[in-house]
Amino acid sequence: MSLLSCSQPKQTEQREIDYDAPVVFNPPAYVCYKAPAAITIDGVLSPEEWDLLSWTSDFVDIAGGDQPKPFLQTNVKMTYDDNGLYLAALLEESHIWADMTEHDSPLFLNNNFEFFLDMTNDTHNYVEYEVNALGAEWDLFLTKPYRDKGIAFNNWEFMGMQSAVHIDGTLNNPEDTDQSWSVEIFLPWKTIYQLVPGKNKPEEGDQFRANFSRAEWNTGTQDGKECFWAWAPGNVKNIHMPEFWGFIQLSDRRAGTGEAPFIKHQDEETKWILRNLYYRQQQYHKTFNQYATSLAGLKADEVCPEESLTQLTLNNTPSMYEITLPSPNGRIWSIRQDGLVWSN
Repeated sequence: MSLLSCSQPKQTEQREIDYDAPVVFNPPAYVCYKAPAAITIDGVLSPEEWDLLSWTSDFVDIAGGDQPKPFLQTNVKMTYDDNGLYLAALLEESHIWADMTEHDSPLFLNNNFEFFLDMTNDTHNYVEYEVNALGAEWDLFLTKPYRDKGIAFNNWEFMGMQSAVHIDGTLNNPEDTDQSWSVEIFLPWKTIYQLVPGKNKPEEGDQFRANFSRAEWNTGTQDGKECFWAWAPGNVKNIHMPEFWGFIQLSDRRAGTGEAPFIKHQDEETKWILRNLYYRQQQYHKTFNQYATSLAGLKADEVCPEESLTQLTLNNTPSMYEITLPSPNGRIWSIRQDGLVWSN
């Protein structure tokens, strides 16, 4: 199969399109320290287990921007040990309710807590987990986001995972006012690293992508309308956009013994240039039912800094494309039509 190389950004195309403005890259970050004490998975956020660990920033509307601020607060903490990763979530809730009890039910139809992990930071092959206040769970594996025709394996199981819920209030009683419900989750490294070829344990400084969200069905003042809130918002109402998820960085420091800085890698800015060009290819394809065959057709000069523009390459077949750009450290990155980003 031959590829047509289109590496000249000055090349022009007859078709014109008004592209959306480039999306700004600003995901949140969290440094994850070693656990200060052994953690019992009982849903109770015991002080000796969790008080030395920082909360994430408050959840916001999943679409970000100027969307209304959530009327209930949600935060997450993370820590780890040699066995696996631990999550704690605290969800403020004035009326705690849930009615689904079966495993792998669509728990977003209840008030719930969700997390997502992309261990390879390439937007493909990630996992999703949901839990409600009854402790019912839904775990699944996705080959890639739904927008890229990904497949969700609902029968996939997060082997060895433990979780528990604690309620500060009463469940399914609309006559009183509750305070919150909390979740504790343990994820074994041996299961997590099934998603990372050639790796089976964490190392100092490792980074991966994650997001946390909740579905909130407002049965009172909000007229039954559902809200989606998340730690790392995107630019639309869609959690399945892993490029917007936050960064988790592992530190070998034990919680409470000092802080480690979060390290921003140059590669991520390069990958984001490619991601914005992927968005433009999507917009071009939606308009003309084919992908642009030149960088000029994508107006790459609106996305890529001038000093990097001549290093961009675009290769096409009738139904596929690959865009490539070196990062400042010399590593070469590529993106293709299904959103996968990788380095050569």
